[in-house]
Amino acid sequence: MASVPSLASTVQQRLAEALTAALPAAGSADPLLRRSDRADFQANGILALAKKLGGNPRELAAQVTGAIAAEDLIAEVEVSGPGFLNITLTDQAIARTLAARAADERLGVEPAAAPGTTVVDYAQPNVAKEMHVGHLRSAVIGDAMVRILEFTGEKVVRRHHIGDWGTQFGMLIQYLIEHPHELDHEGGEEVSGEEAMSNLNRLYKASRALFDSDEEFKARSRDRVVALQSGDERTLALWQRFVDESKIYFYSVFDKLDMEIADPDVVGESGYNDMLEETCRILEESGVAVRSEGALCVFFDDVKGPDGNPVPLIVRKSNGGYGYAATDLSAIRDRVHKLGADTLLYVVDARQSLHFKMVFETARRAGWLGEGTKAVQLAFGTVLGKDGKPFKTREGETVRLVDLLDEAVERAAAVIREKNDALTDDEIAERAAQVGIGAIKYADLSTSASRDYKFDLDQMVSLTGDTSVYLQYAYARIRSILRKAGEARPAAHPELALAPAERALGLHLDQFGEVLAEVAGSYEPHKLAAYLYQLASHLTSFYAECPVLKADTAEQKENRLFLCELTGRTLHQGMELLGIRTPERL
Repeated sequence: MASVPSLASTVQQRLAEALTAALPAAGSADPLLRRSDRADFQANGILALAKKLGGNPRELAAQVTGAIAAEDLIAEVEVSGPGFLNITLTDQAIARTLAARAADERLGVEPAAAPGTTVVDYAQPNVAKEMHVGHLRSAVIGDAMVRILEFTGEKVVRRHHIGDWGTQFGMLIQYLIEHPHELDHEGGEEVSGEEAMSNLNRLYKASRALFDSDEEFKARSRDRVVALQSGDERTLALWQRFVDESKIYFYSVFDKLDMEIADPDVVGESGYNDMLEETCRILEESGVAVRSEGALCVFFDDVKGPDGNPVPLIVRKSNGGYGYAATDLSAIRDRVHKLGADTLLYVVDARQSLHFKMVFETARRAGWLGEGTKAVQLAFGTVLGKDGKPFKTREGETVRLVDLLDEAVERAAAVIREKNDALTDDEIAERAAQVGIGAIKYADLSTSASRDYKFDLDQMVSLTGDTSVYLQYAYARIRSILRKAGEARPAAHPELALAPAERALGLHLDQFGEVLAEVAGSYEPHKLAAYLYQLASHLTSFYAECPVLKADTAEQKENRLFLCELTGRTLHQGMELLGIRTPERL
C-alpha cells in the first residue's frame, strides 16, 4: 500500500517553499491554491501578503515565481491580474502521478493519520411496525458513512437503535398470551420478510382493536407492561418473539437495499434498560438534572417554548417511567465508556435536532462528552413527492419502503430491456436490482443530507443527467472498451503529450483521495456523489474527443486504455463507498 500525494498538495508545498525563500518576512504563509479555469491551478495568497508586507502584489508575485523549483512538475507560472499566479503542470507530472495511483490497490488514497473509533447510529426501524419511506434516508446515508469512514482507516461500530421497548408491547404480548398461535410458522418453516410483517400487522391491528374496545383487556395489557419492565421471564420470552419476527422482516428489507446488517449491531432501546436508573442517579447527584413537578429534568437557557418558558429535557417522568432521553444518555455512556468511542455519529431526521442538542449538552455537562469525545447529528431532511409535499400514497398513507424498492427495480428492468434486448430474463433481473436500488440510493446521497428532496422514479432511472444509471453506464462502457482492446494492454506513457480532455480527466482522477478525506471529515457523502458525476462527465468528453481503440499510435492507445481503466477503478471504488453496485455489462 503506497499513498500518493496529490498534485495539488505537491504544488502547494513547492509554492510554500518559494514564498518562504523569496519573502522571508512572510513566515509560513498559505499560497491559497485552488483549481482554475485559466490554468491547472491558481494561487491567490500573494494579495493578502502584499497588504501585510506593504509591497506591490505583482512585484511580489514575480519574486515568488523566480523562486519556484519547477523541475519536472510545473510547466509554466504566469502572473495575472493584481498578483495571482496561474500554474500549469507538465503532462509528465500528471501521467506519473496517475501511474503511481494505478499501481496501488487503494488508488494511492492515504489512510487517516490518526484514526479513532466512531459509533454510527443509523437505520432505526421499530419492532412490530412496517418500515416506510421515512426510514430510507437514515439507512442509506448511514451505510455510506460507515463504508467511507472504514475506508479511511477509522474503526467503525455500527449501531441499529431499534424501537423495541415501550408501552405498546404490553398490548401485543397480552394478545399473544390470549391467542398463543398468532405468530406460529406452519411446519416450523422459515417465513419471508413479507409474511413476517403480515403476521405482525394482523396481530397489531387485532390487539389495538381489542385494547380500544375492551376495558378489561386494556387493564391486563397495562399490567403486562409492568411485568415486562420488571423482567418477568415469561413476558420477556414473548417480547423476544416479536423482536425475532420483526428481524426477519427488517433483514429482508435491508437485503433488498443491498445492505449488510448483523445481529451484534442491533442494540435497541431495551439494550440500555439496566443502565437507566444509574444514569438518572448520576445526573441528579452531579446537579446536572433537577426534580421539577415530580419529574427529573435538565434545563437550558437557550431552549424555550412558544410561551417563552424554558423547555426541559425530561429524563424520568413524574410517574417513574423513563423517556427517550434516559435511553439516549445511557447509550452515550455505553458507547464512550464500554466501546471506547471518540466520535458518536447519529444519522437521524432533522426534526429531532432539538432533542439531540439537549441530549448532547446534558452528556457534556455530565462529563461523558468533552475532551477527546464528541457527538454529531448528521441531520437529514424529508423525502417529498413530486408535488413537493411529504411523500404519501394516493390514499394519504405513508409509503411502504418495500413497495418503493420493488417499483424502482421494475422501472430499472424496463430501461435495461429497452437498451439491450439481447439479455436473458435472469440477466435483466440481476441488473435491474443493481440499477433500481442504486438509483434510489444515489438520488438520496447526491442531495445534501440536510435538504429535502423530491422522490421521482422517472428521473432516478434516467440514462441522462445526474443519476446513478449514468455512472453505471459510464463504468459498463469502460469495461466494454477494455474487453474490445484485444492485444493492447493499458499502460501509462508519461512521454506522450496529453490532449485537453485527457488532462482534465487526469487532474480530476487525482482528486479522489482529497475528496474522500473531506467527505469523511464533514460527513457529507453528497460531495463524493458530485465528484463521481463530474468524473463520468469528464469521461464522456474524453471519449468524444480522444479515440481510444482507434488512437493514432500503439502508445497512445495504451495510454488512453490506461486512463479508461483508472477511471473505471475510481468509479467502482467510489460507487462501492456509496453502497451502489457497478455491473460489468449493461
